[in-house]
Amino acid sequence: MKILFVLFAMLLGNAFAEDTRELVKMPAAAQESLRQEMLDNLVGLNEVLSLMGQGKVKEAGAVAEKEFGVSAQGKHRTKPMDARPGPNMPPAMHGIGMDSHKAASEFAKVAATGDRDKALALLPNLTGACVGCHFSYRTR
Repeated sequence: MKILFVLFAMLLGNAFAEDTRELVKMPAAAQESLRQEMLDNLVGLNEVLSLMGQGKVKEAGAVAEKEFGVSAQGKHRTKPMDARPGPNMPPAMHGIGMDSHKAASEFAKVAATGDRDKALALLPNLTGACVGCHFSYRTR
């Protein structure tokens, strides 16, 4: 019980802490496009992790490439400019996004060989880009 209280107190304290991440202002349409893409990425990442857990390494790589690899870039290219997140991002934030696409493709390439251990070793590169961006930036 004591552990739950301490954990709750820590979470409550963090809820009132100042958010020091950089605020990235973008048009509402771009913000919504980015939000939806991040939600879709969570679903895709969960699928990749589930497949890896089932030993379906090649399938996990295929999902990673399709959902957020280099080949998935440009999802917003047909949208109006005010609905495209990329052009509204600071260069460093955009760079993290580009690095995440590259990390997903690197993972997918190794996973395509079926080498589970090597693919597992690359997963932190993929999730690390997510953590780095979400730790550094916010849109509201």
